Amino acid sequence: MLIGIDPILGPDLLATLRSMGHGDEIAFVDGNYPAEAHAKRLVRADGLYLVPLVRAALAVLPLDDDVDAPILRACNANHPQTPDPIHQSVEALALTAAPGYTVAVLEGAALYDRIRACHTIVATSEPALYGNVILRKGVIRPEGSNAAR
Repeated sequence: MLIGIDPILGPDLLATLRSMGHGDEIAFVDGNYPAEAHAKRLVRADGLYLVPLVRAALAVLPLDDDVDAPILRACNANHPQTPDPIHQSVEALALTAAPGYTVAVLEGAALYDRIRACHTIVATSEPALYGNVILRKGVIRPEGSNAAR
């Protein structure tokens, strides 16, 4: 156990978040996503759901303020304009855990290509279909410097 770090962030995930550099992306995917087949690096988060993991990651991961949307989410392929409950949860989480940052929506092949290119894929046990989120890592600026956000 560590002070100030959510225990849901296991040692492999913490090491991954720490090792990522500016601009690297990490995907948190649902239990149906073919994570092992697509991952350059795979972190298993069996038994854990997407939103609590993303919430914990956002507590320690700086987001990239050099891009319009450092948080990306999937959409329902059959109804891309209508957010599913999992997407509404991700949007609500972003409002509280990452205020000022925009969540963008990626569809189908564009989403899969982006996830395949990620630094790491975190395979969750999220049962919701289309429960996939990508976070783009930013920087921690020196104290006293002007932050972009």
